[in-house]
Amino acid sequence: MEPSDSNQQRGGRTTVDPEQTAVSDVGEFGLIAHIRDALAGGDAPVDAIRDDVLAGIADDAAVVRAPGASEDDPGGGRVQVLTTDALVEGTHFDRTFMPLGHLGVKALSINVSDVAAMNAVPRYALVTLGLPEGVSVEETRRLYDGFRQAAEAYDVAVVGGDTTSAPRLVLSVTVVGEANADEIVYRRGAEPGDALCVTGDLGAAYAGLRVLLAERQRLQQRREQEREEDFRPNLDEFSYVIQRQLAPSARLDVMQGWREEGHRPKALIDISDGLASEVHHVCEAGGTGAHLEGAALPVAPETRTAADAFEQDVDVYALFGGEDYELLFAWPEDELDRLDAETFTQVGTVTEEGEGVRIRPPGEEEPVPLKPSGFDHFEE
Repeated sequence: MEPSDSNQQRGGRTTVDPEQTAVSDVGEFGLIAHIRDALAGGDAPVDAIRDDVLAGIADDAAVVRAPGASEDDPGGGRVQVLTTDALVEGTHFDRTFMPLGHLGVKALSINVSDVAAMNAVPRYALVTLGLPEGVSVEETRRLYDGFRQAAEAYDVAVVGGDTTSAPRLVLSVTVVGEANADEIVYRRGAEPGDALCVTGDLGAAYAGLRVLLAERQRLQQRREQEREEDFRPNLDEFSYVIQRQLAPSARLDVMQGWREEGHRPKALIDISDGLASEVHHVCEAGGTGAHLEGAALPVAPETRTAADAFEQDVDVYALFGGEDYELLFAWPEDELDRLDAETFTQVGTVTEEGEGVRIRPPGEEEPVPLKPSGFDHFEE
């Protein structure tokens, strides 16, 4: 049964009332702003509705004081970090090229990434699974094999969840982490003069997606020509970027290393929707602007090769591709030598709010405005 048929049979609406606002008109982050206002009732920020809520909707994860903990305790008291993400077939993944074991790894990793972006330690996970007809028990076990592999890598315990039938495969994962209150790093905190840095390299996940989509198109063409048996996927040249798309790794390793050395960024966010989008989030939270250097964006050779193969600008991959799950952070520029140079790349500088978010393209003398474009779950 197609999803649209299911909606009609259950009396669901497939179009928006013309007198109301379509979600696609405001986008994902516009919708989040409406949700925040609705929950607050217009009287207070969501993270001010209770004394034990330290951070609500406006960050990578919510932060709440652990039961029995007090701000007078050492380290400001223990806190729990709560995050959840949903992956919907047809929106976030395609089973044509997404092995279910990889999907399990990815679903847990993207939530662990949110916890890492708060400088916290992930502990427990809950998995809700919506299964369509046609998915077997054996396939479901492969999916959970992926969850197990990721859980072992991140030292996370999957402690429960829920299962239900659904018109398409849907995963919703919740991860609970913990830290001392004074260890948490929020999006806010960057100040003019700070360095803006990223871990790892950018654009690889989007490059992998482009390769997989191209191979799917080739397969469809062979099917139309009734030559499917002759199809051999051409993936060997792009194994790195495909891996970054199908089974990304949360940068818990970097945060753990810094924590052990006593390092703590001033502002932090994970790069899930693209660098351009995340820079705007950091600037909005901290009331600053930013200047990026296009020539400084770290790009893996294979990512550049993929962009060249599709005759596209690799800087677009790095700025707007998303799903890299690297970390963007602010650090005092005169203290960068305290960090292991192998763990980060400086891509810009925090500026005054009035200067906006700008980037100087490679080879150009003057910076230009950088729009916060990136992946939007509700974009048409």
